[in-house]
Amino acid sequence: MSRVANPYDNALAESFMATFKTECFDETPRTRVDAQLKVFDYIETFYNPKRLHSALGDPSPVESENQFDQHQTNT
Repeated sequence: MSRVANPYDNALAESFMATFKTECFDETPRTRVDAQLKVFDYIETFYNPKRLHSALGDPSPVESENQFDQHQTNT
C-alpha cells in the first residue's frame, strides 16, 4: 500500500514529472492557456513521437505502437 509523501511508491510517475518539468517548462507560462498549449505540444510533438523510452527497448511510443500494429497485421 502506498504511503503518504513517499515518491518511491510511484517511481514511474515521479520520473515522468521530473523529466517533464525539466524539458517542457524552461520558463514559466504567462497564462493557463499558454501552459495547456505547452503541455500539449510537449507530449504530442516530442514526448510520444520522438523521445526514446528505455522501458520500451528504446523506440519512441509511436514507433513501438507501429511495430505492434505491424505484428498484429502479419499474424
